[in-house]
Amino acid sequence: MRVLLAGATGAIGSQLIPQLHQNGHSIIGLTRTDRGAKALHKDGVEAVQVDIMHRDGLLRALDGLHADAVIHQATAIAGAPMFHRDLYATDSLRDQGTANLLEAAKLIGADRIVAQSFFLGYGYSDHGNEPITEDRPFAELTGSRGFDRHMRSMRACEDRVLRTDGIDGVALRYGMFYGPDPLTRQMADLARRRLLPAVRPSGVTSPIHIHDAAKAAVAALERGRPGQAYNIADDEPVEFTAFLNALASSVGAGPVRTVPAWTLKVLPYLHAMMSATKIRLNCDKAKQELGWHPRYSSICEGLKEI
Repeated sequence: MRVLLAGATGAIGSQLIPQLHQNGHSIIGLTRTDRGAKALHKDGVEAVQVDIMHRDGLLRALDGLHADAVIHQATAIAGAPMFHRDLYATDSLRDQGTANLLEAAKLIGADRIVAQSFFLGYGYSDHGNEPITEDRPFAELTGSRGFDRHMRSMRACEDRVLRTDGIDGVALRYGMFYGPDPLTRQMADLARRRLLPAVRPSGVTSPIHIHDAAKAAVAALERGRPGQAYNIADDEPVEFTAFLNALASSVGAGPVRTVPAWTLKVLPYLHAMMSATKIRLNCDKAKQELGWHPRYSSICEGLKEI
């Protein structure tokens, strides 16, 4: 297939390009910068320099091009999110950016889209010990203005991708990303310098290595059922404290310091993610329907190669 890739120069996009090529697909990569365009050309990708948030510019830039499918991996997370505002740009990409890409898909003749969704759409809360499957309620409003902004964006993304006439859409509900990317390195460095403490009580997260996230996108492109969402995570959920200690260990540091969870309430998003939220993803559906299995079953395995 010929694939239009949004977020082509991002952490997952950079992992996707060689995997798509390996499976015989050709790529049109979207990037906002000259530097990104040069990097894509070097990787054998046809680069289109445009901002997907600018609808008219996107449609002009793609006019006359053809692709069979779209993969949406665009985000705008520059560092570890601590406040709700740190996710506003990504919220917009999930909402309006997705709408723009669906218009672009129709323009270029693509009838399939695979889009990045996120496991925290299940809710920033304690979900207990039972692994969460895709039939759980997703992106329900909470009454909190800060969290509901994120929920609306994830709901808008999935609704558009899974329910647009003429589009075979698939949503991937990724766990928390880690891997050889700037955000993981930043968090590991903060942990090494004891500037990112663990908290008690600790939340539980479901990590996913960016290589395996990209692998799932290829599998969804080729075998995903239209109108379906899939959980994508490592086999082993971890306490957030264990996650941070594994990051510190990966750069040769000792255990991170631990502080009471209430001390992070001045950083509401970080507090919710690190302490209040406990999510264990069940990924059996992706394994059975997509034939996808993670290379790294746990964060301890995945961090060895970073």
